[in-house]
Amino acid sequence: MPLDFCHPTAPHAKLKLPEWYVSNLMMDRALDAICRRVKKFDRKHDIPYLAGYSEDGKTIYIDRHMPQFFKFRGRKVDTDRFLILHEEVEKTLIDQLGLHYLHAHQIATRAEQAAVRAAGVNWHDYDRFMQKYVKRIGDERLSKVPDDLDTKPYRDEHDDDLLRRMLASIDKGEIPKGFRGAQLRDAAHEIRQYVRRHDTPAARRATAIKRAMK
Repeated sequence: MPLDFCHPTAPHAKLKLPEWYVSNLMMDRALDAICRRVKKFDRKHDIPYLAGYSEDGKTIYIDRHMPQFFKFRGRKVDTDRFLILHEEVEKTLIDQLGLHYLHAHQIATRAEQAAVRAAGVNWHDYDRFMQKYVKRIGDERLSKVPDDLDTKPYRDEHDDDLLRRMLASIDKGEIPKGFRGAQLRDAAHEIRQYVRRHDTPAARRATAIKRAMK
């Protein structure tokens, strides 16, 4: 892991509050700790939604066209640190706790937001800058995607969005001829619940334990 990901002063400055208090300095140190634990870092590929991770979680990918820095009030801010935090938190929650991607993504985004603010950066300015470089699924700019990129998050996001739009159409009465609204609604809800049960090692272990207890 490149040493320049780590903040030059965070490991040395003395805290003025107990370590368990909310502290910008402690957040910075925590971010350093996560960045140092990344086994492999890759900036040579096209990645949907800016960043991602390998299926085994050992590689963090950041889109090759994403600038590493952006200027905020005269400062040069390193964006890779925050993206690494997001991806590491998200992957851990999915694999270790069996969370659905959409839930893990929300928690990871909150962690990213907290780290950005702890660095003295306005979240809205940061997010606006990041959105300029987002490549979505089907984007023609996605010409060099890594073979081991974990695609489960993209499938989950697409599936759940589609099901939500289907349910909204049913609620509006926009139903194809020959179908009953109640039946379609029940079927869509059932499929959505299935999609939300994330297929991860942790989820499979939990299912196996439940079966063994019956």
